[in-house]
Amino acid sequence: MAVFRGIFLGLVVVTLVFSATLSAAHLDGFNFGSGGSQTHDLFPQFYQSSCPQVNDIVISVLQRAIEKNPRVAAFLIRLHFHDCFAQGCDASVLLDNSTTRISEKGAKPNVNSLRGFEVIDEMKAKLEEACPLTVSCADIVALAARGSTVLSGGPDWVLPLGRRDSKTASFESSNRDIPAPLPDLSALITTFERQGLDETDLVALSGGHTIGFAKCSFVRQTRKSVCPRRGGDNTAAPLDFVSPTRFDNSYFKLILGGHGLLPSDQVLLTGNRRQAAELVKTYAANESLFFQQFAKSMVKMGNISPLTGFEGQVRKNCRRVN
Repeated sequence: MAVFRGIFLGLVVVTLVFSATLSAAHLDGFNFGSGGSQTHDLFPQFYQSSCPQVNDIVISVLQRAIEKNPRVAAFLIRLHFHDCFAQGCDASVLLDNSTTRISEKGAKPNVNSLRGFEVIDEMKAKLEEACPLTVSCADIVALAARGSTVLSGGPDWVLPLGRRDSKTASFESSNRDIPAPLPDLSALITTFERQGLDETDLVALSGGHTIGFAKCSFVRQTRKSVCPRRGGDNTAAPLDFVSPTRFDNSYFKLILGGHGLLPSDQVLLTGNRRQAAELVKTYAANESLFFQQFAKSMVKMGNISPLTGFEGQVRKNCRRVN
């Protein structure tokens, strides 16, 4: 209990600093970059008049959720990643099955592993009370990923907003476009390049594995101290066993020591690509540089093919179209 009280008190302090930082952010000249499309309709002040309390509401729900279960932070960062890589950052991953739609939740990279949906539901319900049909589910997912990073001790960034929600989902895109955790660095780079991201983005965003867990069925060989030799496939093993709930650069230090959890982690160092290997060494030695690039790459990823203007809709319930 003392550990969780400590985490909670830390979250309170970080939340206050986070809110103050956003209020004081100087936006002139900020380069948002771009992922798979131009994003001139996304800008940080999008809800300044229509729902100025949007971030406060997201952080309030998020803080309570992480207090109950610190793994929620990793859930929501991963949710944003899986949403953006399939059909763009449009909250398509949140849609449930219907008579006319196959949900992305059942795709191979997501089924029985993608979590955090209930937290997004609570954020959406609170925002609908405060600002009906105003804040999109796609923006909630992006805000939740940023908040999860900051509340775990990671970097903050100025977040462009104004995404709209899709009316469709793509089971096929989820299976095709979300990178598999396999030891093939060239394939990983190609998958990222299809989204307008590069090798630097791949290494930096992989650093998000500094928090979170994976099932022993995937990592039995690399986490023998946690995973039983037989059975226990659903046992959770930490991606970063040094500081599994703190966002830091331990992930890269572990890779240098040969302790990357997933094959796609260790291959960043061993995959015969000099740039990736050098970045792993740089981020292991300099946490500040990792934080800076992670923030830039998250903004860039969050700009992959958003719906804007009159495209899509703002869903009232994130699990179904209006």
